[in-house]
Formats: sequence, structure tokens, C-alpha cells
Amino acid sequence: MYVIDKNVFIILGHYYPKRFTRVWEKIDNLVVEGKLWSVREVRKELEVHCPFLHIEEWVAKNKDIFKKPTEDELYIVSEIFKRPHLRGFVKRSNLLKGLPVADPFIVAAAKISGTYVVTEEKYAKGGARIPTACEEFGINCINTE
Repeated sequence: MYVIDKNVFIILGHYYPKRFTRVWEKIDNLVVEGKLWSVREVRKELEVHCPFLHIEEWVAKNKDIFKKPTEDELYIVSEIFKRPHLRGFVKRSNLLKGLPVADPFIVAAAKISGTYVVTEEKYAKGGARIPTACEEFGINCINTE
């Protein structure tokens, strides 16, 4: 199973469904099988900014894969923010603008469900990056390659 970051949807945006039908068939099959999902905050981030109409349409059609955080996940989010270097997940400017922040929720969802995180972020030791948090919390983290 895979919990997907927003940047993966942006990468997928370059694969237009009419041209890359097999890619989208595989993605849709993973969704139907319950093996590919994300968190509500990723959907909110995509609602704020998504450069691809077909991704917007796909997200709207598959809105049920964007899950609300559970109580257990919220506990993990609080554990994430106890680590000063991971507080950088929430940029002050985004906080002041009221923009959604998905990264800690992605990490928490993967931790509780025991799934892989898929992100295009790069590991940065001591940085507020999904791969860094995944390493610290014992979560498998991969990219689309």
C-alpha cells in the first residue's frame, strides 16, 4: 500500500490519460484495490494549486481516497512536531496565509497504517523533509522511479 504526496500527483500530471492509458489503468486499479491513497490535506493542497485539469478531475472523482486523520495519526503528528527540526514542515508564511500542510499527516498516516510513502522530496539529514521524518519514524519511503 502507498500513501501519496502532492508532488506525485504533479508528476502524474505530465502523463495525460489519453496518451498514457496503461499508467492510469494501473493507478485506478491500485485505488480500487485500496492500495493507493492519500490524506485529506493533500487534496486541500491540490485544490489550492494544481497545474493540470485532468488531475483536478481525477482528484474530484476519487475524493474518497483522501482520508481524514485518525486519532492515532494526530498523536503521531504531535510526536513529529516535538522534534524541532521537523517543525519546519509548517512554513510561517503558509501558516499566516492559512494554507494546508500535508507532510506531517502523510508521515503519520503511513506510520499508523504500515504503508509506504511515495514522494519526490529528497532526503536532507536534520531537515524538515518527508524522507527524513520517515527515516526517523521507521517508515519506508520511495519515489516514483
